[in-house]
Amino acid sequence: MKLNSIKAIAPIILTLAISACSNPSTSQHSHLSLIDFEDETDKHIILLENADAKMIQSSQGNALEIKLESKNNHDASFTVQPKTPWNFSQYQNAAIALDIKNPSATSTHVYIYTYDANNAFQLRNVVIPANSNNSYLIELKSLGLQVNSGIRNNPPSWQHDYVQTIWRGGVKQPDTSAISKIRFLISGVLEDKTLEIDNIKVVEPKQYDENFLTGIVDKFGQNAKQKFVRKVHSVAELQKFSQQEQQSLVDHPLPSRSKFNGWADGPKLKATGFYRTEKYQGKWSIVDPEGYLFFSNGIANIRMANTSTITGYDFDKKLIKQRDAKDYTPEDSIGLNRAPDNAISSRYVSSETRANMFTWLPSYQSDEAASFGYRREVHSGAIKHGETYSFYRANLARKYETNDEALLMEKWRDTTIKRMHTWGFTSFGNWVDPSYYQLNRLPYFANGWIIGDFKTVSSGNDYWGAMPDVFDPVFATRAEVTVKQIADEVQNNPWCVGVFIDNEKSWGADWGATAQFGIAINAFTKQASQSPIKQNFVATLKAKYQNIEALNQAWNSQFASWQTLEAPYTINKITEPMKQDLSTLSYNYADKYFSVVAELLEQYMPNHMYMGPRFAHWAMTPESRKAAAKWLDVVSYNYYREGIDQPYWQILEELDKPSIIGEFHNGAMDSGLFNPGLIHATNQTDRGKKYQEYMYSVIDNPYFVGAHWFQYIDSPLTGRAYDGENYNVGFVNVADIPYQPLVDAAKELNENIYQRRYGL
Repeated sequence: MKLNSIKAIAPIILTLAISACSNPSTSQHSHLSLIDFEDETDKHIILLENADAKMIQSSQGNALEIKLESKNNHDASFTVQPKTPWNFSQYQNAAIALDIKNPSATSTHVYIYTYDANNAFQLRNVVIPANSNNSYLIELKSLGLQVNSGIRNNPPSWQHDYVQTIWRGGVKQPDTSAISKIRFLISGVLEDKTLEIDNIKVVEPKQYDENFLTGIVDKFGQNAKQKFVRKVHSVAELQKFSQQEQQSLVDHPLPSRSKFNGWADGPKLKATGFYRTEKYQGKWSIVDPEGYLFFSNGIANIRMANTSTITGYDFDKKLIKQRDAKDYTPEDSIGLNRAPDNAISSRYVSSETRANMFTWLPSYQSDEAASFGYRREVHSGAIKHGETYSFYRANLARKYETNDEALLMEKWRDTTIKRMHTWGFTSFGNWVDPSYYQLNRLPYFANGWIIGDFKTVSSGNDYWGAMPDVFDPVFATRAEVTVKQIADEVQNNPWCVGVFIDNEKSWGADWGATAQFGIAINAFTKQASQSPIKQNFVATLKAKYQNIEALNQAWNSQFASWQTLEAPYTINKITEPMKQDLSTLSYNYADKYFSVVAELLEQYMPNHMYMGPRFAHWAMTPESRKAAAKWLDVVSYNYYREGIDQPYWQILEELDKPSIIGEFHNGAMDSGLFNPGLIHATNQTDRGKKYQEYMYSVIDNPYFVGAHWFQYIDSPLTGRAYDGENYNVGFVNVADIPYQPLVDAAKELNENIYQRRYGL
């Protein structure tokens, strides 16, 4: 990551106290002061990136004020670095606590990186509420971090008076004998921020709640140990709310909308009978089938998949029928993976930790057993496979008083579409259940995954899995199977805006040559006779250099012949000429991927736009974006930040292509869930405020033609079965009850979305 400006601010004097003292607010821990900004006997370093710092007087003495220039910079940060790493090895368990004041009228989402001397880091995030002054906790070594529960972030394992920061990534427990620095990062925000920090200390918990993971889920899938707004206590209460909501829903677009949710009150362009793109008055736009300007604001992931959670039970694996994995996505629905009846009698506890989380699970002889399922493989979690349960589906069955699958799904779809109309959304987002496709009531995006037994290659950051070897003929074969399946589902329907295929592929990253060219670098480690991508890359180099001596001179290598290059080769040092070649090879790889898919879509779905694989901002490169722009109708990005910040505009300007946000969200801790999500808000009202700020940054950007919120339903409290995500990111909770402040914010924005976009 490039630092635009780093300054060591001196003399900022920080002090290390030598005696422990008990915390006056609680008896659950003791603490030792590390930095209080009062004494000038021991210097520490403050590193700044796009920021300034100064000492100020607070009500309790000195504090450090940090002004972060984050409006026009993608990142702004400050780092506290002791001259000698802090040694907390004497503590059996330890956390760092500090005071953070936010004097501004808006909340601030902060990433916190805590490094040890080996440069391993623990990443956390937290929201600093507007006009607040609180103490925050960074757990480094604790019972809660030691337990692999299968939940992305565990509930607190000990009671304290601090605001809990949320574990996000990196190592869970860095080496506490040598904590070398703490970095506080602001990234992807729309305004400058100011924070004040004080009283940094190490905290030692003295007493744990051994039952912090026991009995946390009630019959409705809610937090059994917390109170929160709209918590359901009975089936009658659930049904009463549903009946009240139904009376407020409408089944038609807003009056200013066309049949296909375009802007009926705006200009009418050429009508083609299907969605297309056009640059209108300097702004990229989608045009609906009737010729009206169309901006896609929708909610993604409206489906039963990902509503289930691992229960901690399993069955005799010999009785679990294995399926051909190449024909299924990584995220199958509840019924598809249901354990067969002959396996039920072999049910056993596979994880006591998971099984003890639930205060209630139904009998397999009851009607509510219909919401059980089975996960044959997980991405990450406490166990590799096992029984699942969808409390969301169970709550739908309760509110609609039916377990008939067809009738239940019909009622669910009807309510969902009416909500979209009532809330003013113009379309669905990605990953809507295909059963919505032929209803012809709301525009949608189709989707699919290219999955099969083709060869693969690593990018070096294969979070969701290795990349396909796109030069393997099997890849094209499997891509055709995928596209044909999508085409069969869509049936040339004009309500389909476009098609997303794959998601957040690991193309590489922009933070150094090794990350940027990871696919090419790893391709060279293969034997060419067994690797189509290696064969293609060697052929490309032969065509450029003609002889091996010319390649050796450019690469500073010593290959005896082209046959030597075909053997596994590890690139240790990247020369400048090599960078040019690796860039070309990386582009050729991405160009092959996009061309294969684009040509198949042109063959089987010529009337529908290719929306791409939704680039993750942490896993894309200039080469992959350039290739995408060549083949895609709309370039898609999943961008989890507070808004489309100014530096991100540069990417869009370089391509000058219609673009869409495939995913963004925020969440809060007042929902009963243990994890707000990737972006944190203070509460449900702040969620609505942040939603509007993000959307306005998209609407006001001339390159974007839409944005999709992820997702419709909160993650399960105990984590989705696939990977443990347990986020408060839904427009509705597990009981299918909407978060009204978020809904109200969306309705207000959607009523004027076209007027704001086009200024007419």
